[in-house]
Amino acid sequence: MKIIRSIFIVFCLGLISCKSSRIVDKPIEFERDRIDLSLAYMQDRYGLKKAAPKIDPKMIVLHWTAIPTLEGSFNAFKNSTLPQSREAISGASQLNVSSHFLVDRDGTIYRLMPETLMARHVIGLNHTAIGVENVGGTEETPLTEAQLQANIWLVKYLKKKYDIEYLLGHYEYINFEDHELWLEVDDAYRTKKTDPGKQFMQDVRKAVKNLNFKPVPEK
Repeated sequence: MKIIRSIFIVFCLGLISCKSSRIVDKPIEFERDRIDLSLAYMQDRYGLKKAAPKIDPKMIVLHWTAIPTLEGSFNAFKNSTLPQSREAISGASQLNVSSHFLVDRDGTIYRLMPETLMARHVIGLNHTAIGVENVGGTEETPLTEAQLQANIWLVKYLKKKYDIEYLLGHYEYINFEDHELWLEVDDAYRTKKTDPGKQFMQDVRKAVKNLNFKPVPEK
């Protein structure tokens, strides 16, 4: 049995409830290679030596894939190791990028991996961040109203499950450089991001204002 499926079974037996009418489990590969690469990433990038690549979620980070289809977006995360096309970030680790959730253009929410395992999706903060990717995001495939509503629902859902303190767009991650949650050891390892767009974040934040997330630090 695949390790990722075993993890899902354990979590769904009681450690974490996996029941939700709006979430469809669609696991990416999370076998020995990805586990080992995740552990190495946590130690090399964050100085965290762990027996399992578990995280304590304190933030939710929203993204877009810039890939127009669900299949293409899923395939970008599926394998354990980075494809050759991601040369710009391969020096930091061969661990493939991933996310805990992937939201299709019709608003369907897919869970790619358990929320308390580390996904590589945001520099400096992967050890404490739940990632939500949205299919599309280019000029030709702007994020949809259905995706907006799905993200709002998912943020509320995750806030109920975990002690989430921050909600941010990927483009805001750099604001955490001097924050206690920031653990990236390499001052030169940064990438410029614009996802999931400022208007999208404004709309999500307006809808979840009553959840009282802490403000993103100012730069």
